[in-house]
Amino acid sequence: KGIRFSLEQDNMEVDCAYDGEEALQMAHNKEYDIILLDVMLPKLTGFEVCQQIREFSNVPVIMLTAKGDDMDKILGLEYGADDYITKPFDMQEVVLRIKSVLRRMEMAAPPTLESEPPFSVAGIRFVPSTQKVYFNNEELSLTPKEYALLYFLAKNTGTIVSRADIMDHVWGLRNYVGDTRTVDIHIQRLRRKLGRSKIRTAFGAGYVLEENE
Repeated sequence: KGIRFSLEQDNMEVDCAYDGEEALQMAHNKEYDIILLDVMLPKLTGFEVCQQIREFSNVPVIMLTAKGDDMDKILGLEYGADDYITKPFDMQEVVLRIKSVLRRMEMAAPPTLESEPPFSVAGIRFVPSTQKVYFNNEELSLTPKEYALLYFLAKNTGTIVSRADIMDHVWGLRNYVGDTRTVDIHIQRLRRKLGRSKIRTAFGAGYVLEENE
């Protein structure tokens, strides 16, 4: 209730769910700009809710956790969260983080140039006008962030791109010097969909999309 009141004072429209099942149902029934998701929820945990939301929606998700353990934070990102806030927190921080995530999502929107024709690299076919990707003649199910990351790698096929370059071009964070583990997590997701041999790790340097198997 306190979070809701504070966000409404900042001219945000807010719905509240009081357990994981209710949260999941609300996410199904209504299109939201962003979701604040507590890890410790009745019925379904925040991680479970986030994982299931990612099966049908790319809405930005910020996890709220009372635990400071890095594994919990990483686990939240692996399930598809975009950011996390550790309790106790100041409401001003929550508001700023919400605005920051929304701004990053807007800045990192995938290319939508209808004039760009379809192209293929490394056995992967891109259709920029629809933001669809095909591999082995099957359409890949990608989140907007995964699409933007794979598109960036494809445009630099055979060239090593650093995590800092990825944070700049995909997340819109120029000269970023913070934690880049979210890049590694998104690379892991792409490898699960493409196979590990497609994206090679250049240790200490970054990642490269290989032209051939």
